[in-house]
Amino acid sequence: MRNTLTDANFPRTADERVYHLGLRPGEVANRIVTVGSPSRAQAIAAFFDKELEPFVLSSERGFLTITGTFKNVPVYVISIGMGSPNMDFFIREARECLSGDMVVVRLGSCGALIDVPVGTVVVPKASVAVTRNVDFDFSSGDSLEPPYRISKSVHADAALHNELQKALVVARPTGSGTEILAGAVNASADSFYSSQGRHTSFPDHNEDLIEKLQASTPGLATLEMETFHLYHLAACWSGGRTAAKVQDPPLTAGPVKPVGPLSPSQAFTTTSLRLASTVIRAAAAHMVFASRTSQDFITPNQVTELERWTGIGVLHAICNFEIPLDRLHPEQGSAWEARGKSVLP
Repeated sequence: MRNTLTDANFPRTADERVYHLGLRPGEVANRIVTVGSPSRAQAIAAFFDKELEPFVLSSERGFLTITGTFKNVPVYVISIGMGSPNMDFFIREARECLSGDMVVVRLGSCGALIDVPVGTVVVPKASVAVTRNVDFDFSSGDSLEPPYRISKSVHADAALHNELQKALVVARPTGSGTEILAGAVNASADSFYSSQGRHTSFPDHNEDLIEKLQASTPGLATLEMETFHLYHLAACWSGGRTAAKVQDPPLTAGPVKPVGPLSPSQAFTTTSLRLASTVIRAAAAHMVFASRTSQDFITPNQVTELERWTGIGVLHAICNFEIPLDRLHPEQGSAWEARGKSVLP
């Protein structure tokens, strides 16, 4: 984004586009699927209704947005890459582009800390954060500080968690032996390597990290890098009651240009957003790509098939999840506005 930005607190362009996602109000739907890779986002969006051309935007910061409809319900799919910082960019900036409630499901890969085969699907009810303690002396190992910190758990939205589990069971292919494990606990690390107990040539002092993590976290099943921050931000959202006062948009050199059809209208602005008493509901489905007990890794063919039916299951889950009409983003001027026909349920 090379446009002039004058508000250092929350940068926007003159046409209301946020800094990292490149989006503006009307391009984010209330029902959201977040994934890591662009190919997974595209695979899920392939199931969108064909009657309405999807809105597509690839930001300079690497976030891919695809907004369309699934069974006439507006859906926003975004690939964010990896890690809690990118999850933070996504949740905060999408929230500022959206009126009403947010229903968010993460569909991502993980490592399994329990004895299940690769290809297993885990729906975690809660997550803990594992962070590298920079106050520990990693060079010498001589420190009163612990090398890693493990947080308290934060929970998924119970109703969305249950809806997701049910939808995945229905979407699972007939005769498939794939296990869907719900009610487990996830750990989200701030590194793929040190904070997940992997060993490299760096002095990470993580030889007993997995054992300590398992001992401190009953029900622990998966290890990845994003779910905790999603659950955490959803749990601490205050419904906009502490949101900063909306400023007039700054003058800029020009708008960001989406890769795909523009929203039908540019009239909707942040001053129209309704945030009071809104909620963010979050849940996640993890596809086991790696077994940390057997060291097995999933094959490309397994990934393709697993992403196909879990993507369908996630779409059904968020579209079946009820959001009151008065807590939906207005259709007028949106990326999903049908030409002369409402697409809202």
